[in-house]
Amino acid sequence: MAAHEAQCQRIHPSPAADVESQQPPPARPNQKPISTATWRPPTHPPPIRPPPPPPLAAGAHLLKKPKRSCCSPCKCVCWTLAILLLLTIVLAATAGAIYLIFKPKVPNYSVDSLRITDLTLNMDLSLTAKFDVRVTADNPNDKIGIYYEKGGVISVWYQGTSLCVGPIPRFYQGHRNVTRLHVALAGRNQYGSAVMSAIQQQQATGRIPLELRIHAPVAVKLGALKMRKVKVLGKCLLVVDSLSSSSKIRIQASDCNFKLKL
Repeated sequence: MAAHEAQCQRIHPSPAADVESQQPPPARPNQKPISTATWRPPTHPPPIRPPPPPPLAAGAHLLKKPKRSCCSPCKCVCWTLAILLLLTIVLAATAGAIYLIFKPKVPNYSVDSLRITDLTLNMDLSLTAKFDVRVTADNPNDKIGIYYEKGGVISVWYQGTSLCVGPIPRFYQGHRNVTRLHVALAGRNQYGSAVMSAIQQQQATGRIPLELRIHAPVAVKLGALKMRKVKVLGKCLLVVDSLSSSSKIRIQASDCNFKLKL
């Protein structure tokens, strides 16, 4: 019987046992009981924020000096001058080498003869002049040839007035070559009366000054290389004894000067 009651209590516990089981556990020594009426959740202090920066600090990055670029104006000018100096040195060295190798010389020209085929004062007081000029062109260079290009002319002037002009033929002049040119000149001047009167006055003295001008575009050949065109500019001061078409003209004096122009 006692065993039966114990089994019943195990299956169906008694209320007294439930009350005992619901009692709170004994408090630990030195531990105050927590009152539910006065308990509040713990509060944390607000976070400490740093003070705002002064107004000038906000634009401080704008006041910083900008970094200099790698190519400042001073450096660019220095590099440009250095490159120009280098090119000048290279060109000077090249020109010096060419001069030492080829030893260029300006060609020489001389007036061999001058013949007048027509010198007439027309009814309208204009002057018609026709001359035949023979010129010798001498190329003294050992390693340089000369191409006489289109556009070369020879002209005869009297006291600053052009009397006649004629074209120089195109040809190639080799090394150390002498070429004789025959050029026919013709022209018409509207101030013929004054020019003819001055010529007749000086013809009485037997000394008439004339000026022969040469303008010849040429291309220089260095070895097998044909260079760019340059201009041969020449001037010959002549003194002749007559400008009559019926007599032979004698050249009493001749002074020629020539230069090259790029």
